[in-house]
Amino acid sequence: MTRIARWARTEWGLLYIAVRGPLVRRRWRAVPMAIGAVCLTAVLQFVQNQSWGYQFVQNVGAVRAEDPLCLALLRTPLSLFVPALDLPVWGALAQLLIVFGIAEICLGRWRTLVIAYAATLAGTLYARLGIWLGPDSPLGLPATDAQVVDTGPSAAVVGLAVFLAWRCRAYVTGAVVIAAMVVEVLLKDNLAGKEHLAAIAAVLMLCGISEVRHQRRTGRPATGARRASPDRRPRQ
Repeated sequence: MTRIARWARTEWGLLYIAVRGPLVRRRWRAVPMAIGAVCLTAVLQFVQNQSWGYQFVQNVGAVRAEDPLCLALLRTPLSLFVPALDLPVWGALAQLLIVFGIAEICLGRWRTLVIAYAATLAGTLYARLGIWLGPDSPLGLPATDAQVVDTGPSAAVVGLAVFLAWRCRAYVTGAVVIAAMVVEVLLKDNLAGKEHLAAIAAVLMLCGISEVRHQRRTGRPATGARRASPDRRPRQ
């Protein structure tokens, strides 16, 4: 076995074992939530590109930092599935299918949704904080960003990718994802890039909480994915 193959087995072995069994046995039935998310996103993309549907999608799923907080919180869950108009929709669909599908198998549906929402919400709340801090702060944003429509699954996808990397001990992959988001901000200092970093920060906090809870229950550190065997349930 070559050095690269050994590294790949060490890095992605647990993830491969966890995902392969359910997919072989159940195929697409193993990821109904991910497929549903892809279908919902495709429908919202179609509707928002129609003259009769654009305003409806904006009213139910478009979030701006200038919106009242209660309204933004109501729209945030659906905003995750509203593709950004300035980006190709196939990218959002691919992200949802791959990352949400892997997370659904490895983490379970409800935990996947919780982490995805937490990452998206972190980005939404950061936008308000960043505008309050102002452009002179390293964490701040210009006031014009308050009017930027903030939708799409990217923050949720980044957050889930980092959590999965931690859970399955793919630490190099997780570090690469984080580094890529940092480089994105350095090269293109915009709202989306900083929201990705906020999502990562929120998910790393969830990783820490999960680690502490596991140690308190078992007296030893977490050792990665507990669903490496398809017959085992993930720890709660």
